[in-house]
Amino acid sequence: MSQVPADLHYTRTHEWVRALPDGTLEIGITDHAQHALGDLVGVEMPQVGRKVSAGEYCAGVESVKTFSEVYSPVSGTVSAANERLNSEPEIINKDAYHEGWLLRLQPAPGAAAPALLTSLEYQKLLETEGG
Repeated sequence: MSQVPADLHYTRTHEWVRALPDGTLEIGITDHAQHALGDLVGVEMPQVGRKVSAGEYCAGVESVKTFSEVYSPVSGTVSAANERLNSEPEIINKDAYHEGWLLRLQPAPGAAAPALLTSLEYQKLLETEGG
């Protein structure tokens, strides 16, 4: 069974979102997603300063099986990218919810995260998907 921390929010495309004290959002892929992908061998990081819209492709992760796109859960500006993942993408497999974060996003003024799921809602989604 995949880990689904209660203090995070989730998307239907298997990204997690953590609100940081400074108002930025930390974003990564869920434990379920990294298990489905298998061993990660590469990460495509977004450029700091890039503006993204909610639902827009903003990063990517590559495994021995496939390449998977990561979508921004909210509109905003990329304020940081986890550059450590460039040389150590396997960190996501080991610690998807902490050291394996992909990017930090400064939400656009008035931007609302569309339909983020609670941990319970995400668990139900996984159950319906057979995960």
